[in-house]
Amino acid sequence: MEKGKGVMVSRRWAVEFTDNSTAPSSRDVPDPQGFTRASQDQDDSTLSRQKKDAEATWKSQKAWEVAQAPFKNLLMMGFMMWMAGSTVHLFSIGITFSALWQPISALQGVGKVFEPYKDSKVDLLGPKLLFIALNLGGLALGIWKLNTLGLLPTHASDWVSSLPPPQVQFFFLKKSACMLSFSIYLCFEVLEFCCLL
Repeated sequence: MEKGKGVMVSRRWAVEFTDNSTAPSSRDVPDPQGFTRASQDQDDSTLSRQKKDAEATWKSQKAWEVAQAPFKNLLMMGFMMWMAGSTVHLFSIGITFSALWQPISALQGVGKVFEPYKDSKVDLLGPKLLFIALNLGGLALGIWKLNTLGLLPTHASDWVSSLPPPQVQFFFLKKSACMLSFSIYLCFEVLEFCCLL
């Protein structure tokens, strides 16, 4: 065989998977379990409808999975906050900031999170409400941690700087001035009496 010149070789055998025969031997063999022969009269619209229904079911399941995902984050964040303790230090403040930031950013992107699952047959109201509720729970957990650290202004003493200074009442000054002048007068009288002796 010379280089560059190909020899055409035909296939000696081939397997045909279509069953066009009418022989009774091929029809007598039962189909395996789970296999159904598609009837020739089955409509393409039925197949496409079934495919769309299956896709809608899949999207609904995935939307519920995405909606339940913040629950795992909530448990993890709660454990981390518990491990951080109730003293104010860098680690506890970082964990608390993360516990506040993650739900806020997740709540801002609710539409983007559920965008891939939009369909006319899929109801996303339930998954969205669950997603929002779980993130609000995470936000409440972060606020609770701020309170346990003492970083929330919940006492009257936290607002002292914004209170006006107390006004000294005038009658108090009059009385104290009178008392002061009377005591000075008595001191001078005692001194005079002592000098006379």
